[in-house]
Amino acid sequence: MMTETFTPLDPAAAERIADGLVFDDRGLLPAIAQDAGDGTVLMLAWMNREAVRETLTTGRVTYYSRSRQALWRKGESSGHVQVLRRFRYDCDADTVLLGVAQTGPACHTNRRDCFFNEVGPDGSVAIISEPLIGKPLGDRTGDRTGDRTGDRSR
Repeated sequence: MMTETFTPLDPAAAERIADGLVFDDRGLLPAIAQDAGDGTVLMLAWMNREAVRETLTTGRVTYYSRSRQALWRKGESSGHVQVLRRFRYDCDADTVLLGVAQTGPACHTNRRDCFFNEVGPDGSVAIISEPLIGKPLGDRTGDRTGDRTGDRSR
């Protein structure tokens, strides 16, 4: 049984975990962040080996920003950090599920989570949550083209 608090691993143990994961041809794997308290899926991001190791050794969630091609320590500019509570991976070891304690919004649009666009039975798209703080940052409301230009990995 896992505890409420994740105990950071020593570097050798973190390396063993990273060795057991399956990264794609870009050296990445998807990382799903889930609220450790209520189970809400907050966001999907990417991790490389270094991000996995840093997350496991510090207990603070670190991703890999594909747009910046650099480590992205969640909340380093916004203050909306994620503290690791659980680190799981799937049966193929190619996707991780991070149970986190989220400070502030998880989404760059200042919403609690990134999954606020809901498709209705008629194909319409409804925005089902409002920003928690002020005006949405980088909100793509109305832009359903999937264009991800610019850096949206805050």
